[in-house]
Amino acid sequence: MSRLKDVYKKEVVPSLVKKFNYSNVHMIPKIEKIVVNCVTKDAVSNSKVVDTIVADLGAITGQKPVIARAKTSIASFKVREGMPLGASVTLRGEKMYEFLDRLISISLPRVRDFRGVSNKGFDGKGNYTLGLKEQIIFPEINYDKIDKIRGLGISIVTSAKTNEEGRELLTLIGMPFRK
Repeated sequence: MSRLKDVYKKEVVPSLVKKFNYSNVHMIPKIEKIVVNCVTKDAVSNSKVVDTIVADLGAITGQKPVIARAKTSIASFKVREGMPLGASVTLRGEKMYEFLDRLISISLPRVRDFRGVSNKGFDGKGNYTLGLKEQIIFPEINYDKIDKIRGLGISIVTSAKTNEEGRELLTLIGMPFRK
């Protein structure tokens, strides 16, 4: 069992029950999945860019990404239907907890001038979205082999009903929110 899942079961669940007075075990919020995606406009002019995005996401998450393709053609952006634009990975179970643990304890502290993540990334239903400007903060990425610095979108989907419950869940797990 991963370290973060152990922390969730032994420390986070009892403190959430104490704070929100849940009457049922199934009411306690938990992390359901994490979606990591990267889409770039460079893929329109050079389709080989998607291969490097797939390789980077595969190294970061330890799981093969799915290529994101354009659903419709947009002439003003020179995008055709079915053209590859990026890639995404959906993590669940043990890999999800391992990725979140590496994100919180190793990668986020490597961000330049890091003072915590924003509190404004919640969507109203307890889910949190985090944008990273550089993929090189992950130790799995070899700095010498990247062709361009790209951003990542990380969405943490929880079973929480409100932002307050989701924020408390992520805070207790160890997400470093700004004060």
